[in-house]
Amino acid sequence: MAFDSFNAFILMEGHGPYVWTCYGVFFLLVAVIAWLSVRDRRRVVLSQQQEQARATSPGVSASTRDRTGGFQRIPTTQSESTSKS
Repeated sequence: MAFDSFNAFILMEGHGPYVWTCYGVFFLLVAVIAWLSVRDRRRVVLSQQQEQARATSPGVSASTRDRTGGFQRIPTTQSESTSKS
């Protein structure tokens, strides 16, 4: 073993505070990144479930959904948008 005692391991000949602070900051950042990733994934899954529920809602006919592939047409020109209204 490189150290005579557990206390010597913790102190690391005076370098302990620097080393253990680095480990602490590293693991804290890893935990924060993991938590943010899980939170964002839950939000994306929820929004996709809501989008799927809207796409399969009874207010939209199946033939319209099949014909458009589930997408809504957006006017591309000014004349197209004014002629519809």
